[in-house]
Amino acid sequence: MRPTVLIASYLEPEHINRIRAEAPAVDVLYRPDLIGAPRFQADHTAPVKRTPQQEAEWRALLAEAEILFDFDISHRENLPALAPKLKWIQATSAGIGQAVKRFGYDQTGWRFTTASGVHARPLAEYCLMVMLMFIKNYPVMDAQKRAHHWRRFNNSELRGLTVGIVGLGRIGRDIAQVCQTFGMTVLACRRSRANPPPTVDVQFPPERLDDLLPQVDFLVLCAPHTPDTDGLLSAERIRLMKTGSILINIARGALVDHSELKRALRAGHLGGAALDVTDPEPLPADDPLWDMPNVIISHHSASTADTENGKLTDLFIRNLHRYLNDEPLENLLDIERMY
Repeated sequence: MRPTVLIASYLEPEHINRIRAEAPAVDVLYRPDLIGAPRFQADHTAPVKRTPQQEAEWRALLAEAEILFDFDISHRENLPALAPKLKWIQATSAGIGQAVKRFGYDQTGWRFTTASGVHARPLAEYCLMVMLMFIKNYPVMDAQKRAHHWRRFNNSELRGLTVGIVGLGRIGRDIAQVCQTFGMTVLACRRSRANPPPTVDVQFPPERLDDLLPQVDFLVLCAPHTPDTDGLLSAERIRLMKTGSILINIARGALVDHSELKRALRAGHLGGAALDVTDPEPLPADDPLWDMPNVIISHHSASTADTENGKLTDLFIRNLHRYLNDEPLENLLDIERMY
């Protein structure tokens, strides 16, 4: 029988047409009226509202699906019961390990492939933007503009500064490449014992993270959220960071002790922070981080670019061919390691 693919989050018609044209051996089911309407381009978590009739139609589609493009956010807990034929889910995010464990999908025998690599360049560009904003004193520019006040000031340059990258997957390697281009010294901490790429000057194992922290002007967190990285940047480690250094978190909020982060920002121990992710998330409206002039908050949107759905479609088509040919899938999730 022909495998059935169910598209579980919004894709533009041209991408649906490409999947059908380039993978004619599968049946592609796409009902945009039954999934969440995107609130912005490449929105894969849009709220879903269905009538009882529409809900019955969606459940009938789930019952036939062998492959899902993206997780069904409307049936997270009972998806195994509703999708008895399901064998593989292609995610639209790289960091899916926690969700797979949380909803018990690790007990189903399904395969999961991540979107690793799709968001690497947008996130690397975001980190570059943040670094430039801080060394060029954008908070001063913004404050003076709001006050209609003209006073000259000095700034710095990236060349000669040091960045520490925690997590050297595709995102971390792209960040390292960008930083090297700007003449920065690149330190990296990674679990793998593989030789560092040429864009990394010094590589540290996880047990030597404390040696890296006092050396860096910018610390970028882009490691997956696992039991080993939960609370990774603890109060003690924040205190090890160089005075005036900048934290950039594009991983998960749970990697950071937010109470100590706020204290360090107020005290001036840290020069600033750029938080694409927080703990909790969304950040509560009364959280002090909102009002700190040395904090950039990007609402978990740093990775979301208008090129995303095209890249996801490319990846999905490649994996469809691999699936049909019984070849190893690209970006296959290691359920035990959670990435």
